Amino acid sequence: QVQLVESGGGLVQAGGSLRLSCATSGSIGSINTMGWYRQAPGKQRELVATITSGGSRNYADSVKGRFTISRDNAKNTVYLEMNSLKPEDTAVYYCNVRSAWYNSWGQGTHVTVSS
Repeated sequence: QVQLVESGGGLVQAGGSLRLSCATSGSIGSINTMGWYRQAPGKQRELVATITSGGSRNYADSVKGRFTISRDNAKNTVYLEMNSLKPEDTAVYYCNVRSAWYNSWGQGTHVTVSS
C-alpha cells in the first residue's frame, strides 16, 4: 500500500514562494508518475504538474514558468517549487503517485496566497 504525506503549505503574500514536499512510503516501484494537483474552494481538482520516473515534466498553462516539479528517486519524494505566487494559486494541493497497479493520493496541504 502506497501512502503519501505532503508538507510545506502555508500562508504567503503575492509574489512570494513556497516549496511543497511529498514523501511516499510503501512499494511504489521504479516506473511511476508523480504529480501535484490542486482544488480551490468551489472548483474541481485540477492538474498542476507531473513528472515521470524518466524525468518528463508536464505543467498546467497557468503555472508554467513559475512552478517547478522535481523528484528524488532515492528518497521516493516529489517536490513542487512555487514562485511568483498569485492569489489565484490559493487551493489545497494534493500529491499523487500512480502506476499501472495503483493510484494513490495524499491528504492535501493548504496554500493561501494573500494579495
